Amino acid sequence: MSRKTISASFDILLSVLTWGGALTMFAPIAWMVLTSFKTEQDAVSSPPLLIFRPTLEHYARIFDNDFLDFALHSVIATGVSTAIVICLAVPAAYALCVRPVEKWRDVLFFLISTKMMPVAAGIVPIYLVAQSLGLLNSVSLLVIVYTSMNLPLAVWMIRSFMIEIPVEIFEAVRVDGAGFFRELLLVVVPLIMPGLASTALLCGIFAWNEFFLAVNLTTTSSTLPVFLQKFLSFGQLYTAQVAAVAVLLNIPVVAAGWLAQKSLTRGLTFGAVR
Repeated sequence: MSRKTISASFDILLSVLTWGGALTMFAPIAWMVLTSFKTEQDAVSSPPLLIFRPTLEHYARIFDNDFLDFALHSVIATGVSTAIVICLAVPAAYALCVRPVEKWRDVLFFLISTKMMPVAAGIVPIYLVAQSLGLLNSVSLLVIVYTSMNLPLAVWMIRSFMIEIPVEIFEAVRVDGAGFFRELLLVVVPLIMPGLASTALLCGIFAWNEFFLAVNLTTTSSTLPVFLQKFLSFGQLYTAQVAAVAVLLNIPVVAAGWLAQKSLTRGLTFGAVR
């Protein structure tokens, strides 16, 4: 066999494996969507039904259970916390990379060390502090905890993007007499915009899907993952209903990823090839 034939065969094999892996990962999502249109009896039938009469009753029932209130809380908690994280992480990464502060390595280690402690280990002091401040069962508390949860990750990611900016750019800007804010806002931020987009998307996904803190710190003023728990029961059949809620819960994440896929790809590969 010629080298060209071997190369073509390898490309075909790689394409088949890629499509196979993609379909394997997509299969549970497709099954969840199909299940959301089944009746509860069809959803738990054995063997599973592929041909059935679709119904929208589960989606209609969702909006009769304060879905919009929980969705609004999720949007506020995710959007506000992500915006605060980006606003704080950019100058922090700048101070740890472009113009390093003293003992910047210790600061980086402290930031990453906050991610080493299990969330369950900190829930009691967080609960007690929130109770003393009167913040329990509020979206404001979720904004605070989501900001603290995502800030270390955002600082590390944005710093990795800033490191890739050539030193000559900073030297040229400083020769022109640019100050701190001008250098940061007019030079650094535009250059790392794809990295900021990918960082914001990841932080938003983590905040949107977070369950443990929300279920322990809030009740009525909570988010969609907690709303999903309302339909989990060991005594009744809620399989199709849970699937319907999960579909609606995932639509914003999928839509955000699809809309930001170009920036996300550029951000995650930023600096990979000089």
